[in-house]
Amino acid sequence: MDTTLLVLAAGMGSRYGGLKQMDPVGPNGETLLDYSVYDAIRSGYARVVFVIRRDFEEDFREKIGSRFEDRIEVGYVFQELNDLPDGMTVPDNRAKPWGTGHAIWCARAAVDTPFLAINADDFYGRAAIAGVHEFLCAQSAISTRFCMAGYRLETTLSPSGHVSRGVCEVAPDGHLAGVKEFTRIRNSSGVIADELTGKSFAGDERVSLNCWGFTPALFSGLESLFSGFLQRHVNEEKSEFYIPDAVADLIAKGQASVQVLPVESPWFGVTYREDRPGVVAALSALSVAGDYPSPVWGGG
Repeated sequence: MDTTLLVLAAGMGSRYGGLKQMDPVGPNGETLLDYSVYDAIRSGYARVVFVIRRDFEEDFREKIGSRFEDRIEVGYVFQELNDLPDGMTVPDNRAKPWGTGHAIWCARAAVDTPFLAINADDFYGRAAIAGVHEFLCAQSAISTRFCMAGYRLETTLSPSGHVSRGVCEVAPDGHLAGVKEFTRIRNSSGVIADELTGKSFAGDERVSLNCWGFTPALFSGLESLFSGFLQRHVNEEKSEFYIPDAVADLIAKGQASVQVLPVESPWFGVTYREDRPGVVAALSALSVAGDYPSPVWGGG
């Protein structure tokens, strides 16, 4: 079964202050994205598709995509504000992208195999990427059995500020019962809570970091949900169509099931620029240990 890695790379990273997707953080100048594509190649994915914006297409192709063109099939998709379901139009005051759910939907014409969808600016680790691949290889292109890599909340926080996390409700059989997005979670003196709602957490809750295993059957359901979202929120300048919310809706309607794949290996990312030194140190340690001789130039 062919599988595709779909990388959501259209965001600028406003809190970080720059284009995180192109920031060299590895010991040989690797980006976090390099590690994900490298892990996908050695896990057996046949193709990678990058969801990007047209305004940095040339830079992205030259600095990122070209690194892998001789090792895996590479494709590109553009997340554009005006790529909307029939009958929908973009309000004059809209500048912000429509969110991760829209980004995935924009790839509907480019992805025809089971696929892993991830963020470009997170380090997921080989265990998660390979685990999703194994799950996807057992699915047909029309299956509505999906999966999600679930990380422990306490291991995904930033010491530099709040983070957004999709906190999961996991049924006893390991299936996802629901996801709720919290946008201001932080650890303050050992207390993990969402600053906006006051909700506190134990820390061992499984969270979505947008590491999802889907099939092309997702796209029709996603389009219906996105149309409904636009009807309700189209005039809200900063509203976003989040993929965890969309998946939760599909589960609630009985249109999909999602197996949660528990991940115990490290995750890290650079939500804030102050997170960067810690990420650099962690990647250096993995290189010394031999886990990543060089995700860009071979080895492993």
